[in-house]
Amino acid sequence: MKRVVSMLAAGSLAATAWAHDGHDHDGGTASSVISPDVEQALKEAPTALPWEVGGPFELVDHTGEARSQADPDGKYQLLFFGYANCPGICSAALPMMAQAAEQLETDGIEAQALVVTIDPKLDSLETMGPSLAKISDRLLGLTGTPEALGVAYEAYNVQFEHLFDDPQYGPIYSHGSFIYVLDPEGNVLTQVPPILPPEQVSQIVQKYVKAGS
Repeated sequence: MKRVVSMLAAGSLAATAWAHDGHDHDGGTASSVISPDVEQALKEAPTALPWEVGGPFELVDHTGEARSQADPDGKYQLLFFGYANCPGICSAALPMMAQAAEQLETDGIEAQALVVTIDPKLDSLETMGPSLAKISDRLLGLTGTPEALGVAYEAYNVQFEHLFDDPQYGPIYSHGSFIYVLDPEGNVLTQVPPILPPEQVSQIVQKYVKAGS
């Protein structure tokens, strides 16, 4: 089973290389770049990640409601760290997360797609919601004070770097592309790369739901 975990991590690390390079990436999936071994590993649900990740945080969603790592409605969660007005990997990750949440609900599992901003000045309560709504109304943006966000970044080992300012998009960042799968209590179950089809993400989450039932 640890071999499966390692392969899943390898797939996610490969996706990290897609993190912002200053170019606009296609919003579609690209499962063809995944090796057969990793493809097979992603069809299975490992028992645990081989490193500690996740933890409590206290942020605010773009509607102004307080939000912690636990979903108030008991939904499974897809959690991503990025920013709303994003021309890079987010253009693939955010639509896929929204589609995966929709697929999960079609499959009978309530799910919420969450985006924690890496730039609270860029993603304010006033701007984050409308920016995400252009992608999908299933996306919920989270922000907070620098201190509150710092707690979340540390818990999820988030690293990012400001690269330059683009005339059209504003600040451009290099950052990771992991999508964390959380249970309703906020425990991290696994992480997936943004290049998977939404249907495959749903299959992965379903195996955790069945294992926990």
